[in-house]
Amino acid sequence: MGATRRRFTEEYKEQAVAFVIDGGRSVAEVARNIGVHEMTLEKWVKKAKDEAGHSQPPDTVLDDNERAELVRLRGEVKDANSTIAELQMQVEFAKKVATWFARGKQ
Repeated sequence: MGATRRRFTEEYKEQAVAFVIDGGRSVAEVARNIGVHEMTLEKWVKKAKDEAGHSQPPDTVLDDNERAELVRLRGEVKDANSTIAELQMQVEFAKKVATWFARGKQ
């Protein structure tokens, strides 16, 4: 027996997409919370982004606020990447120390 197909209003779809785009939440999290399949919500988000993209060309010049935010975010990414690299080095060092101690006890 086949399942009946659920229908959603445009307002419902727009609100779900807003949770993802404006709320900064993941598609998986929102889909789980509202009881919609993840792929369905991804399609809604993609459609909304495509429609929004047509209203503003990709080569639009950034205003001062957007440029400042871009610079800030790039700095945060750079800091996060350096932190990740440092932690990876610490893990590698811990592995080597553990191996050295393991060899010494045998």
